[in-house]
Amino acid sequence: MITDTQLTEPEWRERAAAHAERVAPWIQPRLERRRRGQSHPVDDFLFDYYSWRPGQLARWHPGAGVLLTGDVAGFHDLRGYLVDDVGARVDPAHLPVDILQSTRHLLESTAARPASLGCFGRHEWAMVYRQSPEEIRHSAWPLRLPPEAISQVVESSPLRCTHFDAFRFYTSQARPLNIVEPTRATQAALEQPGCLHATMDLYKWCFRAYPAIGADLTADCFALAREVRAVDMRASPYDFRELGYSPITIETAEGRAEYVEHQRDFAARGALLRTRVIQRLRTALGIGAPA
Repeated sequence: MITDTQLTEPEWRERAAAHAERVAPWIQPRLERRRRGQSHPVDDFLFDYYSWRPGQLARWHPGAGVLLTGDVAGFHDLRGYLVDDVGARVDPAHLPVDILQSTRHLLESTAARPASLGCFGRHEWAMVYRQSPEEIRHSAWPLRLPPEAISQVVESSPLRCTHFDAFRFYTSQARPLNIVEPTRATQAALEQPGCLHATMDLYKWCFRAYPAIGADLTADCFALAREVRAVDMRASPYDFRELGYSPITIETAEGRAEYVEHQRDFAARGALLRTRVIQRLRTALGIGAPA
């Protein structure tokens, strides 16, 4: 790995301070809810479902390919970093090379496909399909429609989920209704950029690749993932209006059109972030940009 960028102490301290200010509004409410024993079905998802903790998201670091100079003593205790007389930088010996390679393959495969926009966000509907009330994941929140109407939405056309980590939460009755059967082994062959979950997962790939990808890009992916999660839940069969989330009524033509517009927007913005993540992975692996 070649260190190709240097940041002086004033430069990296400014970036670290900006990062702390940026993430505080995401992290502090989460910590306060946890102290009160409360949960939020939208904002807590990125902390509950994904394994990166608030303290890890809060800690700024530059990622691979960057040398920090000046007083870098504070990086002695940062996992994956090497500190010496030159400065602080990612230690190549601590890079998870297998994860970097598999993630790069997945993201490049995803980026090479056109966005598929015909799922209409029905994965959340398939997760409650034909379930009893006590089996429903977000049972503390009401459903917008009665069970039979939810079943009609699920059965109205074939389900088109390509994302394994959404499909695996389908009810057993819903799985045969999907046009494909995603598995972990087929993830790289099926993932496509129109999928909201594939866009949310850009955040996951950042922290799984730690310390290769820096905190700034990780926060960029987290910010988009928060927006995606909100639309994901607005398009679900749950009623979150009490939290300020107006429903996207995908059971109607107007709602489906609205959902597709969000998909297009997220796919475009996710493509830019995906390219940046791929570039950082390639930097960490010591390989050039694709031809």
